[in-house]
Amino acid sequence: MTTLISIEPMQAKYNEQVSRLLVYGFGDKFRTLMKMGNDELALFFEHLLEHFPSEPASQRLVALQDGKVIGTLSFKRKPDHDMKQGQKQRTLSCKCFNKVSKWNLIKLLIGLYLLDHRPQVGECYITDIAVHPDHRSQGVGRLLLQRVQDFVQTEPSLYVLSLYVSGKNPRAKHLYEQLSFRTHSQGTSIMRQLVIKEPRWDYMQMELDQERRRVPEQI
Repeated sequence: MTTLISIEPMQAKYNEQVSRLLVYGFGDKFRTLMKMGNDELALFFEHLLEHFPSEPASQRLVALQDGKVIGTLSFKRKPDHDMKQGQKQRTLSCKCFNKVSKWNLIKLLIGLYLLDHRPQVGECYITDIAVHPDHRSQGVGRLLLQRVQDFVQTEPSLYVLSLYVSGKNPRAKHLYEQLSFRTHSQGTSIMRQLVIKEPRWDYMQMELDQERRRVPEQI
C-alpha cells in the first residue's frame, strides 16, 4: 500500500535531503560551470540553506512520504515595506563554503543570479521545484504546485503565479500547461548560454483572479 504524501513547510532538519533534490533537479546546469561531483554540489546547497535561510517574502515547501523528502518547491513574492524593514542584512562569507574554492563559489553564485527573478506587485514566483527521480510522474510536482496555488488564492494582494521553464525541458512545460500555466513571453540570453548552456527560457503565468487587479490599493 502506497503511503500518502504530505506537503509541509521547510524545516532545517530537511536541509541535507533538500540539497540532494536540488542537485537532481539543477545539477546539470551548475556542472557546466565547473567540475564538481554531486556530493560537493549538494554540500554547497546545504550550506546555502543553512547560512542563508528564506527571506520573509520567500517560502519553501517539502513533499514527505514515510518521513523522507521526495520533492521540494520554493516560491517568493515582492516584499512589502514591513518585510524590508525587518529583514537583516546578510553578507556572504567564504568561511561558510570552505570546501568550495573561491573561484567555483563565484561561478556558482553567478549561476544562481542568472536563474533569479524579481517578482512584481501581485506576482508569486516559483523559484525552483525538484522531485526525486524515483518519485517522478507520481503527482508529487502537482501536489506542490497546488499548495502554492492555494496559498496565492488566500492572499488578496496576489493574482498571478509564475515560473520560468527551460526550452530544453518540454516535458516540464507540458505539465505546467496542463495546470493552466500559459506562456507569457519567450526570450534568449547570451549570458545564460555562456554560463549554463541554456539560452532559451519561457516565462509562464497562471492568472488566478482578474478581479484583484481592479481593486484599488488601500492608503
